[in-house]
Amino acid sequence: MTTFYQKVTVQDINIFYREAGNPKDPTILLLHGFPSSSHMYKSLIEKLEDDYHLVAPDYPGFGNSDQPNINAFDYTFDNIANIINEFIEMLSIEKFSIYVHDYGAPIGFRLATKKPNKIQAIISQNGNAYEEGLLSAWDPVREYWENPSNENKEKLRKLLTADFTKYQYIDGTRNPDTISPDGWNMDQKNLDKEGNQEIQISLYYDYRNNLKLYPKWQNYFRTYQPSTLVAWGKNDMFFGPEGALGFLRDIEDCEVHLFNTGHFPLEEELTTSAFLIKNFLDSRLKQ
Repeated sequence: MTTFYQKVTVQDINIFYREAGNPKDPTILLLHGFPSSSHMYKSLIEKLEDDYHLVAPDYPGFGNSDQPNINAFDYTFDNIANIINEFIEMLSIEKFSIYVHDYGAPIGFRLATKKPNKIQAIISQNGNAYEEGLLSAWDPVREYWENPSNENKEKLRKLLTADFTKYQYIDGTRNPDTISPDGWNMDQKNLDKEGNQEIQISLYYDYRNNLKLYPKWQNYFRTYQPSTLVAWGKNDMFFGPEGALGFLRDIEDCEVHLFNTGHFPLEEELTTSAFLIKNFLDSRLKQ
């Protein structure tokens, strides 16, 4: 199989995406987190492409997609979700599963609540939808929500440094020396683009609106009962295992696996994650 690297124009923004597999097979929409992009799915795509159709876009301001000026584009999760929804429509994807990680969750769950009948299954890998999943690492961001002063804003810039980007990859891992620097170096290259810090801080501030939607997303889970696989790095500094276990309250067909790793489970649990995804989706979608 071959991965194709393509762009499509949505609202005058070039959206980069990776695509692999046979479009006749079930589609998985891979929605990346912060501070990453679709590159985080490169190895997973290779593991799944023989059985599934994989589509992994970069959001505006991330990866290889355009970075519109912050004065010309509203960097909110609502707006990014609208862009990704139009992206899906342009690719004529009628039914799909969502794989959500970190920022991918508020984007993916917006898509799911907007068009629930398109969603075949959910794979959440540290993609949170429960208040109890938010840990103390969010405290500086919460302070900015409560008081968006210049002082609190400046405190957030340390979350955008090379040292902290690396720390997100290695914190909570079993063996940090086995984690490739390629991931955090690529992410940091994007964070260091002119104007990108302001974009990321805007998204930090807007994240407060995701918490307001948690009840709506949980109601979607209870109402539509999407088959859900939760494969979670339990040592994640941002999203604790309580967030993973929350799905069990609302979804009957839900599997939860807690890995002994950090925020980016694919770095240490790629093979296991791919195995679980195949088994889970094969039993639900290929009967």
